[in-house]
Amino acid sequence: MAGTLAAAGRGLIALWLLVGAAAPGTAASRIKDIANVEGVRQNQLIGYGLVVGLNGTGDTINNSPFTRQSLQAMLERLGVNIRGQTLRTGNVAAVMVTANLPAFSTQGTRIDVTVSALGDAKSLQGGTLLVTPLLGADGNVYAVGQGSLAIGGFQAEGEAAKIVRGVPTVGRIANGAVIEREIEFSLNRMSTLRLALRNADFTTAKRVASAINDYLGGATAEPIDPSTVQLSVPKQYRGNVVALLTEIEQLQIEPDLPAKIVIDERSGIIVMGRDVRVSMVAVAQGNLTVTISESPQVSQPAPFSRGRTATVARTRVGVQEDGRKLALVQEGVSLQQLVDGLNALGIGPRDLIAILQAVKAAGAVQADIEVM
Repeated sequence: MAGTLAAAGRGLIALWLLVGAAAPGTAASRIKDIANVEGVRQNQLIGYGLVVGLNGTGDTINNSPFTRQSLQAMLERLGVNIRGQTLRTGNVAAVMVTANLPAFSTQGTRIDVTVSALGDAKSLQGGTLLVTPLLGADGNVYAVGQGSLAIGGFQAEGEAAKIVRGVPTVGRIANGAVIEREIEFSLNRMSTLRLALRNADFTTAKRVASAINDYLGGATAEPIDPSTVQLSVPKQYRGNVVALLTEIEQLQIEPDLPAKIVIDERSGIIVMGRDVRVSMVAVAQGNLTVTISESPQVSQPAPFSRGRTATVARTRVGVQEDGRKLALVQEGVSLQQLVDGLNALGIGPRDLIAILQAVKAAGAVQADIEVM
């Protein structure tokens, strides 16, 4: 056991030296990959409609009053009066239709829509979405959807068994909606632009502003907070902001991120930043293993006796504690080196999470830990 720990310790030291010598440099990113232009964005659309043509896998009319009311209203608009009649069709399903309206979309262009069952429909396979207005947050209709659904899952069943693959109650219609209303946004008339960083950071905002100023040759950009860089449009680009953004978005900078550790305890996932550092600390970890085995035995009565055959329970309980010696972590090693060293000692993700939290509680980790 001592030889194994010594070999693991030598491997840990060699691994630290190797990782420290081969640490990669930071990669530069384009401004278009780390920032958005304020106002250039998508808008969510939503609508309520009916899917018809289902092979008996639609809503149960008696259990879905909204499907009944929608079906009656639709037929009445088409001149069919079914008030007071009994409906038993299973080929109709009430659905919610969602879509994203891209920035600068023009009338007549098409967008994809997603259709999701609202009632107790079993499958939307083979269905057709009827004309469905898609509304924005302001209540106006921006697109109209209709078409045949494409389903990624399926359901098949018999008398005694059934199988479901994927989600058959959600479908998609490629180019299934036509844009009817445009969102006015005069980008070329703007005299001031604001770039919104996707990951707020003071250093990154300062580097973006410096890169833009160096390229344009003047103090036209300035960071106003960790997530926003304000840009005054130069005279030569007035009325042609698209050309300015085309030039700016290709500039490359080196983003800076805070030291952070993200832990998902449910799945045992650990994600760490490159700048995380660990102070000198000693770590020891031990596992307590409890083994319970059941081996029931049959007790037979003696011949010609009045006893009965019975099952006698036999339970064996064992406890084993696997303790490891203290491992000393030197000053200034990265968290990646710490985790690799602990992995070399045979410590799993669950134990790694507990150790990282304990090291953080000891004040030896210069990083913020976020538990999801």
